[in-house]
Order: sequence, then C-alpha cells, then structure tokens
Amino acid sequence: MALSFLYVAFVRLLQLIRLCRNEQEELAVEVVMLRHEVAVLRRQVARPALRPDDRALLAGLSQLLNRRHLAQLFVQPETLLRWHRDLVRHRWIYPHSQGRPSLPAGTIKIVLRLARENPTWGYRRIHGELATMGIRLAPSSVWTILRRHDIDPSPRRGNPSWTEFLRAQASSMLACDFFTVDTVLLRRLYVLFFIELDTRRVYVTGVTANPVGDWVLQQARNVSSALAERAHPVRFLVRDRDAKFTSNFDEVFRSERIRTIRTPVRAPRANAFAERFVGTVRRECLDRMLIFHRRQLEVVLATFIDHYNGHRPHRSLDQTPPLSMAPPPPPGSCPDAKQLRRTDRLGGLIHEYKLAA
Repeated sequence: MALSFLYVAFVRLLQLIRLCRNEQEELAVEVVMLRHEVAVLRRQVARPALRPDDRALLAGLSQLLNRRHLAQLFVQPETLLRWHRDLVRHRWIYPHSQGRPSLPAGTIKIVLRLARENPTWGYRRIHGELATMGIRLAPSSVWTILRRHDIDPSPRRGNPSWTEFLRAQASSMLACDFFTVDTVLLRRLYVLFFIELDTRRVYVTGVTANPVGDWVLQQARNVSSALAERAHPVRFLVRDRDAKFTSNFDEVFRSERIRTIRTPVRAPRANAFAERFVGTVRRECLDRMLIFHRRQLEVVLATFIDHYNGHRPHRSLDQTPPLSMAPPPPPGSCPDAKQLRRTDRLGGLIHEYKLAA
C-alpha cells in the first residue's frame, strides 16, 4: 500500500509541474527523455549500423555543439573527424579519363601461364604465341607483365626441374626403392619394389632379412624379364644411392638398354613416385596390422599389390587402377544402395566396392 501511495503521489506531482511549466521547460524534459532512451539503446546495441547520410548529418551537426557535449555522442570525436576527411577526399576525386587503358585480367593470366609452362620462352616468343591466338598485345606490354610478377622476361628462368623431367619421360621410366618392416619380434625385413611412372603399376620382387648383392641381383633379373612384356620399352631407371644397389644391379638393366639415374644425395623428392607408394602401403596396410614373419609379409604384400594394381583408384589416372585401361563408368542418375556390394581383403582391413547389375 505504501509503495502504491508513493507512486500515485509522484504521478500527481509531475502533473502539477506540467501545468506550471513553459515551452522551454518542455523542451528540456524532452531532451532528458531522449537522452535516457539513448542510454537504454546503448545497453542493447554494441555498434549501431550507420548509412552514409547518417554519418554526414552527425558530422555536420557536431560542428554546432560545444566540445563538452561531444563526449555524450555515441561516436568518438576522432571518428567524426575521419568521416569529414573522407567526405572531403571524395569531393575532390575526379574520374581518370586519360592514360593507357588497363590490360584485361584474362590476358594477364594467359601471359603468366605461358611463361610458367615454357621456361625457355622470352617475352618476344610469348608475344608471338599470343598473336597466333588472335590476342593483340604489344611486346612491351608482355615484358611489363612479366616484370610486374617477378618473372624474368628473358629465357633464363632455369633448367627443367625434376618434376618436369619425370613427366616428360614417364612413359619410359621405372623407379625402385627399398622399405623396411619390423616384425613383432623386432626382426627387420627389407622389401624391394619397382613402380612404373606412367601407369603406377607396382612390382614387389622380394622380401628378405639380408639384402646382399646376389639377392638384389636376382631380383633385378626377375623384374627385367617381366618388363619385356611392356608395350613401351623402359629407357630409364630411377634409384637412390643406397649401397645395396651394386654395380652388377645396374649392369643387368644396362644390358637391356636401360639407363640408371641416381637421385641426388638426401633428396627423397627426386624419387617421389616410389616414396609416395611407400607412404600408401604403410598408411593403408602395414601400419594397421602386426607382422610375425617373412612368409606372412609376402602374403600381405601380394594381396595389397593385387588390390593396388587392380582396384584402387588413382587421381593421376582419372580415378582408374593401373591395370584398367577402360575409363570409369558414367555416373548413374539414381543409384540404388541395395545394389552396393563389398569385397573384404586381408580379413576386412581393405574394402572393395562395386554396384551389382
């Protein structure tokens, strides 16, 4: 009851003040109310969204307020000054109607692509290639584009890299390497494999605990006889500088007119295809199971190589396996999940899928 009485008395007091006030006092009351509304809105909105006309109006009206009143605005004085500087800058900026027109972005991309894909081409040669495609461009413009993107306009951008060399010779190249597997009893086994760079087909020639020279020589003879069935003869063999690769090993391939290329010291990327296969066989197979003896490892690798060559898709082969020359079937309009069939390899460690007819 006491609280209600105080509220009624406060309302009646305000009504009496309203009857006695003049117009100036009414404006003062309205200002107080507006300030309170602003304070309430500030508690709810962290940063108000202002349009350009809002900024212009606030920046102009701020010139009519005293400096002590500027602190009560919801924007800082530095912000008002920055808005004013932006207005002045936009007022005195004129459109550029003179000068040479800028080159199209597509033309610049074509010039850069020609330069990167052809390191022996100078800016004159690139200009000539553009002319054959109907792209009219001054030689000086080609020179400017190359210099602007830190590319030497002269044909001195370096010799072919290992990647470019391997891609050009992939159809006639073979790579080989060793990788090791430690058994449960900590016995180390050595695996020798070969990989065709163009088809990605892998040959695991043998597993041994003692990779002596005679054993490695016999594996070289075995793989050389298997390579005789290739449609395109092998001309190069890439290997590292491991001491297990003896001179007799190289002589076997030299007798088949295959040149041995040794990679630089401590440069695994020079034999990137072989290194990539080692990573694949470890991630997808060997790191997920325990090996007890050599015979088990031979069976596991034979099964994985059959999966790798016959089923596993490869991005570089348009998602087809190495032994499949046919392109992947076209995607169906609405495949039925009931037609999906799964084949387990290595006790379910590897899954192979296909759609039943």
